[in-house]
Amino acid sequence: LLSCRLYCEEAKDPKRRSCQTVLAEALDIVVRSFAPILPHLAEEVFQYIPYKKDSEGVFRTGWINASSAWKKPGIEEAIEGACAMRDTFLGSISGKNALEYEVIIVIEPGLLFELMEALQAEETSSVSQLNEIMMASQTTLLSELPKETPSDANIIKGTFLINLEGGDICEQCSYKVIARPIAKAKCPRCRRYTAESSSTPCPRCVKVLAAGKGST
Repeated sequence: LLSCRLYCEEAKDPKRRSCQTVLAEALDIVVRSFAPILPHLAEEVFQYIPYKKDSEGVFRTGWINASSAWKKPGIEEAIEGACAMRDTFLGSISGKNALEYEVIIVIEPGLLFELMEALQAEETSSVSQLNEIMMASQTTLLSELPKETPSDANIIKGTFLINLEGGDICEQCSYKVIARPIAKAKCPRCRRYTAESSSTPCPRCVKVLAAGKGST
């Protein structure tokens, strides 16, 4: 997830910048957390953070002060739900390379489906947050099984318990996961199987490369 955003997206792409913001916030909190125990290490790390504009040091800039903007209702449950489905998907392919597959997630209309839609607005995507979590080359989110699903398809069923607002909203939701070998070629840039041929980049990488040339 991190490597794809940091190394495959355009330098100023919001996905890449948001990833950098999360890493910066995590580093700041971790350094301040162990500062009372490892003061010299914390001070050295703090002094070498390249984007820090002040030089007062970790002990003169206050304790941990995480912004309330990080607390968004439903996001934690959405990520946990997606991770549960990812575990189901990875378990169904027996340790094989997840990028060689496309995954179909089927959830009946309801709260869990809405949470997954927050991670992937499109029906099928290779660049959504949901697909990044699934670690596949492509993810499709549906409310019912596709009509062309073979009768011998390996459909794995699972459940996820949604717990929102301190338990005021509690719902046991079911889902189905289907893993299928993807038919596309491996992109030579991002290494996902989303290209038309192994000698040409995928559409996402073509767009990023074109943007990079235009900014030079």
